[in-house]
Amino acid sequence: MFWLLFTLFMVACFSAGATGGLFPPGAWYRGLNKPVWTPPDWVFPVTWITLYICMSAAGARVALAEGNGIAMAFWSIQIALNALWTPVFFGLQKIRLGLAVIGGLWVAVLLGMIALWQVDTLAGMLFAPYLLWVTIAAALNASVWKLNPEQAG
Repeated sequence: MFWLLFTLFMVACFSAGATGGLFPPGAWYRGLNKPVWTPPDWVFPVTWITLYICMSAAGARVALAEGNGIAMAFWSIQIALNALWTPVFFGLQKIRLGLAVIGGLWVAVLLGMIALWQVDTLAGMLFAPYLLWVTIAAALNASVWKLNPEQAG
């Protein structure tokens, strides 16, 4: 049962990630001023694949556990916000609105990590790298906003 659930959670993760293909960064993003600590392009797919595996394993572990309602609710909220950020930031080119979405995502990931942890310690630990990455991404989004006030949207 774990592997079936893991596969279903991976489908959810890669569906959210598919927005990157629908709304690629493109010329607009390349033309923005970015902080010097912006990760190189190759880091993003490697990181997301790793995070999706961790997120899927956490979801599959907790989906099988008793008392998983709150954890599963936060898992669902975070993946929805995850899927929303790319179309807002890259598709609509709304840097400020993207920051609001990623701020909500950060809160959902934090609360989700706590809720997962209460049900299954390993599941909560599997969300820790995700929280770190969303923190970095939010800082990058905020820095891009600060460096490109005329593009804030």
